[in-house]
Amino acid sequence: MKTSAAKIAAERIVVELRRAGYEAYFAGGCVRDLLLGVAAKDFDVATSAHPDIVLTLFPKTFAVGAHFGVVLVCDDVDGAEIVTEVATFRSDGAYLDGRHPAEVRFATSAREDVLRRDFTINGMMLDPVLQRATCNLTSSLLDYVGGQNDLRAGLIRAIGEPHRRFEEDKLRMLRAVRFAARFDYAIEPDTEAALRELAPGIGQVSRERVRDELTRMLTEGHARRAFELLDQTGLLRQVLPEIARLHGVDQPPEYHPEGDVWVHTLLLLEKLPAGVPATLAWGALLHDVGKPATFSHRPPDRIRFNGHVEVGVKIAHEILRRLRFSNEDCDQILSLVENHMRFGDVEKMKESTLKRFFRLPRFDEHLELHRIDCLSSHGDLSLWEFAKRRREELPDEEVRPVLLVTGSDLIDAGYKPGPRFKEMLAAAEDAQLEGRIRTREEGLALIAEGYR
Repeated sequence: MKTSAAKIAAERIVVELRRAGYEAYFAGGCVRDLLLGVAAKDFDVATSAHPDIVLTLFPKTFAVGAHFGVVLVCDDVDGAEIVTEVATFRSDGAYLDGRHPAEVRFATSAREDVLRRDFTINGMMLDPVLQRATCNLTSSLLDYVGGQNDLRAGLIRAIGEPHRRFEEDKLRMLRAVRFAARFDYAIEPDTEAALRELAPGIGQVSRERVRDELTRMLTEGHARRAFELLDQTGLLRQVLPEIARLHGVDQPPEYHPEGDVWVHTLLLLEKLPAGVPATLAWGALLHDVGKPATFSHRPPDRIRFNGHVEVGVKIAHEILRRLRFSNEDCDQILSLVENHMRFGDVEKMKESTLKRFFRLPRFDEHLELHRIDCLSSHGDLSLWEFAKRRREELPDEEVRPVLLVTGSDLIDAGYKPGPRFKEMLAAAEDAQLEGRIRTREEGLALIAEGYR
């Protein structure tokens, strides 16, 4: 969705609501982003019109959250369908579950609506009609909570009383960290104090929502800062205690001059750009999660982590299951954890083993994890360069060729299906990948020789 198209659609909605006699403004994050001069992903509209009015004013609407005052309005802008969230001014009743208000009352003023929102930088509204007429952004603002000042000061500040804001919706604690990391802002002292005190309550938030917030932190380009803040506020021990345990786990300095496993992991997170695939980001976070449980040091022998990959896969699987990742994402993240040490043998692999290694789904993610793993430790990229060069040299049809010998061929040749079939087929495929056989007949001859 183009931001310009989203803005055009939202402006049309504001104009139509004004024409019908209602107040209407841009609200929330889009106003913040406009003030920061960055592209807003979505434009939300806040209005005094009740949901039933919004539903009748526009030809294509969806009442996805009408009981909360939210209606989706669809519009066509330059051939693209744009969906805009339109929310009625409201004030919330008590939050009994730490996430949703038990009661929603429609409000009569924009100010009342703003005062129930989360942070000052997200609590401003903008009159786009006035802005267009005056060509002045700041004079078109409705700022009842000092959002402009906190933007200038680089502060994440809860609107009103911080404890109340976080008690109402515990997810706001993770959002405070994410916004502070994204914009490289500080968390205002009273807001941070409330966050630290209430951090144990994050368990009331659904695991899916926690997962989504953590994924945003990992993929917005400021993952290291986000996880430092999670750690400093006590949230990390609540949502990912396995990662908190990386602290103080020493590593052999000849391989890891950077420091302990926590420092090493932060250095990987620091290298994740905005827009990085979520699976790669989680793979970077979890790749050494098995080290605390496998640490051993018996001087003068060096520090060792025997079996840390296997243990790490088990721990990572528990984390991913707890956070309810999809099977597809879970498989890829676990594959990254399971295979990240195999690059140490890449120059010594048989051709068949190397080609099978290259067949791993989304092998580019494995390559990138190895690259940032090296850059975050000893800095030697020679194995990464070897693997990258060999993968680029090999055509896909050589990495995953049409098999010369199949199970049907073995049956036709008189072999009875059974446990050895898999072994026979693997032997024929290895020979094919290594160039030792080039025809079906040669493959069957190899099997006949080895499995008489």
